[in-house]
Amino acid sequence: MDYFPPALENLVEHFAKLPGVGRKSAQRLAFYVLDQPEQEAKAFADAILDAKSSIGCCPVCQNLTEGEGECPICASPKRDHAIICVVADPKDVVAMERSHEYQGVYHVLHGVISPMNHVAPDDLRIHQLVERVSAGGVEEVVMATNPDTEGETTALYLSRLLKPFGVKTTRLAYGIPVGSHLEFADDATLMRAMEGRREI
Repeated sequence: MDYFPPALENLVEHFAKLPGVGRKSAQRLAFYVLDQPEQEAKAFADAILDAKSSIGCCPVCQNLTEGEGECPICASPKRDHAIICVVADPKDVVAMERSHEYQGVYHVLHGVISPMNHVAPDDLRIHQLVERVSAGGVEEVVMATNPDTEGETTALYLSRLLKPFGVKTTRLAYGIPVGSHLEFADDATLMRAMEGRREI
């Protein structure tokens, strides 16, 4: 736009590329950065470059880690390495860890199978999972992909792929959220809740 200097417009366009950031939010972020002292702005830019250059994928679980070694979860002797929880993205590991209930290890696919978005099984970190399971020592693989069409497709594909190895494959139970009311639950959620019921 003519009323923005080209450098500012370029900054706005880059902020607008971030997920969940619209044009107005991108402008606010750009103006915020310009209002910062030069040292703060440089520290922000350096943090982005440092993260980009130093963070990679764990060679075992494909989760994000610093350096080329194993991530802290894979390296921990306190974790149960016989149980692998398969998630779509690194942020899903954070969500699972917040519960403080799961003590196994993870495998991050970096996406889900989605023909509509041109994401095929070969585009995901599936062969690394197969290698881990085929090496032995794995007793259970928990499918923790989202309960949508792509997540269900991915979980079903993986369970069929892992069946020849004789490992137990399970799916996270889904149902009525804690603190909600039955009258607001949709049919699919109620069906899953009935399927996942357990004795008390």
